[in-house]
Amino acid sequence: MSNKHDLADRMDGIQPFYVMDLLAYARKLEAQGRHIIHMEIGEPDFPTPDPIRLAAQKTLKTNPIHYTSALGLPELRQAISDFYQQRYQLEIPASRIVITPGASGALQLVMGILVNPGDAVLMGDPGYPCNRHFVRLFGGDSISVPVGAGSHYQPNRTLLEQYWAEKTRAIMIASPSNPTGSLIPVEQLKEIYTLTQERGTELVVDEIYHGLTYAGAARSALELGESVFVINSFSKYFGMTGWRLGWIVAPEWAIDALDRLAQNLFLAAPTLSQHAALAAFSPETLEILEQRKAAFKERRDYLMPALRALGFDIPEEPQGAFYIYANSSRFSQDSFSFCRQILDEVGVAITPGKDFGSYAAAEHVRFAYTSEMKSLQEGVRRLQEYLTV
Repeated sequence: MSNKHDLADRMDGIQPFYVMDLLAYARKLEAQGRHIIHMEIGEPDFPTPDPIRLAAQKTLKTNPIHYTSALGLPELRQAISDFYQQRYQLEIPASRIVITPGASGALQLVMGILVNPGDAVLMGDPGYPCNRHFVRLFGGDSISVPVGAGSHYQPNRTLLEQYWAEKTRAIMIASPSNPTGSLIPVEQLKEIYTLTQERGTELVVDEIYHGLTYAGAARSALELGESVFVINSFSKYFGMTGWRLGWIVAPEWAIDALDRLAQNLFLAAPTLSQHAALAAFSPETLEILEQRKAAFKERRDYLMPALRALGFDIPEEPQGAFYIYANSSRFSQDSFSFCRQILDEVGVAITPGKDFGSYAAAEHVRFAYTSEMKSLQEGVRRLQEYLTV
């Protein structure tokens, strides 16, 4: 009998999060007694707001916690619809909203109903690594479109036309983006939407960092029209990472397919999380969230000039999320080794650019300002000590 075990071919294209290797090493150092400054993981350090946690406690006492429908709790779908009216002045019917197990579940559903083997999805590089892996999961090809300061770290129509493939099925945009924190200018997004309409493809826009923008509210891609898939999440702005809850706003024609696929993949999003999330839109919770956003802005406004003063090149101020994507080529042409050395030598954990694609990846690192201010200040102090030796 052979002991050979073959994995599916698709796994050849599914890469790990390199940052998780660094995190594991950082935890090992902490177990040895080292003090580590964490600026690598994109998870808010704030706990889930109390009104949401109290809502969950009440649900546990009064609700039997059965499955919801695959599309989600009707009350939560309506609450999200109301939120779009209040925050964006957009009339989005609850029937177009699908509740999912995190934004990852949302991306899996959208790619699952759109992508056939051999289809292509265009997306910016650098970008969130799981996006290309979800395309790969369904047999598609992700096409990386190099983006830099010249295009506001976002794809534009000219670049997309340059990288267009015959079997392009969709374009994926993230705004604000991970790792750059960039917002796509509205006119740039309108041109991309027009391109998808002209060529019969779909536009998928990741808006999971909406709410965390620092020069006014972001405008949703939903204002372009109904032929847009928008992904959002309760993880980032709402501070509910461990609750695993997200949503899709989809065209009406796609809802039945999303429903059928969700039934088969995961039945429904977590019931307890859905009931708790109803409290996410309360005035009390939103006040807490706005205070936290102000704290993130304060951290960004400290960290960005501090990193520039150390010699990192940051051409554009990040407009949202909680990341700074910095050119580190002054110090190293191998950002992964650079990150490992910094962690070893001074106990500061940051993320190498190779986690986010291939375009100039070895010359970039990402800083997450998801730690309290005194930790960021200590991290900068240690970096200054290391880089000026």
